[in-house]
Amino acid sequence: MTTRGTRPAPRPPEGTPVPSELARQARTVLADAVRIARWAAVERDPSTAQLSGRTQERAAVALELTPLQVRAGWDRARLAGLVELHGDTARPGWRLRAWDRDDMAVLRGWVALFDAWSLVHPAPDDVAPTAVAEVVEAVPQVLSLLQLSAGPVLVPVLLDLLQQRVAELREERCEVAYGPQPEDADADSGPASDSEHVPESDSDAGAPVPVSLLLDWALEGLSAVGALTLDKGRSATLTPLGNWAVWVKLEQICVAAQSPAGNIEQSAEDMLRGCARLTPGPARAEYRAWLAARTVSSAVAELLGVARGEDALLRGLAFEALRVVGAPAEAEVRAAADEPSLRPYVLLWLAEHEGADPEDAADVLTREEATWLWVDTAAAVADHGEPQLLLRHLDSAVQGTVPALLDEVRAGGHPRTVQVLVALAAAHPDPALAKAVRRAAFQVHTGGA
Repeated sequence: MTTRGTRPAPRPPEGTPVPSELARQARTVLADAVRIARWAAVERDPSTAQLSGRTQERAAVALELTPLQVRAGWDRARLAGLVELHGDTARPGWRLRAWDRDDMAVLRGWVALFDAWSLVHPAPDDVAPTAVAEVVEAVPQVLSLLQLSAGPVLVPVLLDLLQQRVAELREERCEVAYGPQPEDADADSGPASDSEHVPESDSDAGAPVPVSLLLDWALEGLSAVGALTLDKGRSATLTPLGNWAVWVKLEQICVAAQSPAGNIEQSAEDMLRGCARLTPGPARAEYRAWLAARTVSSAVAELLGVARGEDALLRGLAFEALRVVGAPAEAEVRAAADEPSLRPYVLLWLAEHEGADPEDAADVLTREEATWLWVDTAAAVADHGEPQLLLRHLDSAVQGTVPALLDEVRAGGHPRTVQVLVALAAAHPDPALAKAVRRAAFQVHTGGA
């Protein structure tokens, strides 16, 4: 067994402003978004959540902005976590409440906006989603070059890198160009390479979209969130905020690669299994490292996929990882509330997300849901824990007595009820109680009352 040394805390690149100055710059970028979020928090108008035309006009008059500025600021407020939508009602996000006193909350809000740059500045309508997705996936390479250059980089240099990265992504997916290939290119322009254009669709390789067009879109989107500045389209330079954000993300990847469990390249299931023996703090660090290497949508989908499996331990751990994701996972988590196996976990996640104390969050569950969750957790303990843990878990049931618990567990319909009762009977030191539990297990197994 080897001893791993503690990795010293990384320092940002020389010349990076202190966090308080970075936060001041982030507050400037999001100033309109904060004003609109605070206006919405006071108004509490149900129509605010969707920012209807009437509400947009009212906000424009109250804040002395144009309707278009109101719409843009509202979208930024949502993406930065300054407001949270709960059904038809918009509520202040925790970052809005901490905006004037917590610099790190401000910086996290700006990073959330930075991550959503492609939503802030939508792609041209006539470009296929597949082409846009390729460029979005390749943009981190462009940002890394800008960060390493520590100064202006000519757009043609960025274009060359983007073309190479798009070609690599297509090669990794074993994609080849179909349809007629351009053989009669202009003599002045030279032969066109596969990487110079992105097909608009799988079936329409004859209508290529220049990568240069999508590079312009990406640079404008990153400029719109304050990550870089453009010099009349000739060169691009990261702002201090953009430089710091790219450095942070590169550090996250490095930390993930050096993490004790080494989970960055693992599937969600393998990652969660690797975290099963960790205490909560190191486990959260592993979740963050794993999440940093993935898009939010793909990570959330993968975690929910694991939660739908048969391993109750992984189900619980998947929702712990989703707590680290936070607000960006809300829509997908909320949509899973109708699935019986996930519903108790979803309700607890939503309660804590909306500000409930974790110790009080269980109050949102019905007695039946709480009993189902008790059985699911007992299944995880029976599969992966010690018998003593199962006995301790017995004390956490909402029912006051074991007979009452057995009655409700038998009626709950959990697929692991028999195995849980058998394991509990084997672990319990009281022969009479163990016999009653075994009898209940037999009744469930045979379909008896």
